Amino acid sequence: MRITSRSKAIAFFVILGICLVALAVALNVGWIILNWREGVLLFFGVIFFLLIIAGMIVNTSFLVHEIRRNEQHDSFINAVTHELKTPVASIRLHLETLQRRELAEPQRQEFYRIMLHDTERLLGTVEQVLRAGQAGDKKAGREKKEIDFRQLVRDCMELARTRHHLQPDALRFEDSGMNGSGASVRGNAEDLRTAVSNVLDNAIKYSGQQVAVNVRLAAPDEKRVVLSVQDHGMGIPPEDLKFIFKRFYRVSQRSVAHVKGTGLGLFIVRAIAKKHGGKVFAASEGEGRGTTVTIELPRRMA
Repeated sequence: MRITSRSKAIAFFVILGICLVALAVALNVGWIILNWREGVLLFFGVIFFLLIIAGMIVNTSFLVHEIRRNEQHDSFINAVTHELKTPVASIRLHLETLQRRELAEPQRQEFYRIMLHDTERLLGTVEQVLRAGQAGDKKAGREKKEIDFRQLVRDCMELARTRHHLQPDALRFEDSGMNGSGASVRGNAEDLRTAVSNVLDNAIKYSGQQVAVNVRLAAPDEKRVVLSVQDHGMGIPPEDLKFIFKRFYRVSQRSVAHVKGTGLGLFIVRAIAKKHGGKVFAASEGEGRGTTVTIELPRRMA
């Protein structure tokens, strides 16, 4: 219902803007026809007319943008609320069970494992929100040092395997074009670890039941290190590709509605890449045909 009402509001403002522009055109053309002999008045009338049209277009665009932004903000609030409430409710339920009943040791250990998993999920959500808040701070993360990016990527892959309980071959690693010189970059290790982990987590979450993610690290020239993470999952519609790195944005297709998230992961990745003088982009051939996210960073030569 909320989405429908917002769609109607967007349509209303678009139609209103078109009607106002048409009215302004009609009035101005009529005025020009009636006063075509008055050269000075005609000149200023045309200028005034163009200013009115520009103002109407800017105003309508701003209103539509704000409506869409509010919609994304509400979706973010709902997602974060769910991501916070669900693990808290689970932890509370298991604690109450442990408090009221005498359980066998194997069952107690299973409850502890579930609660630890929920705690990690809760902590991950909080960290995502904090990272998103820091992403706009240009002063944050200025402490940089030389980092072995290949080892950092492999560490992130091991962590992803453990966190998502994956088999070793679910994440495949390949490096090429290094010529034995390594993949050294200069940056903040914690920020880069966050960026790589977010890309890996997204690839795993959107892979569906069968996780098969290819991670490729390359140095195509002496200036760049390129990390590509390719999944074979749900894919991204072409119209969504240019928006997925925006804050709060989530792909709208129904097939990914069950995938939980805050819409901040790729926004954080882009912010970290930009702080390190790099860039990030995504490619997909469409729904059901997988996605490739690529991070480019400046290479530090020995």
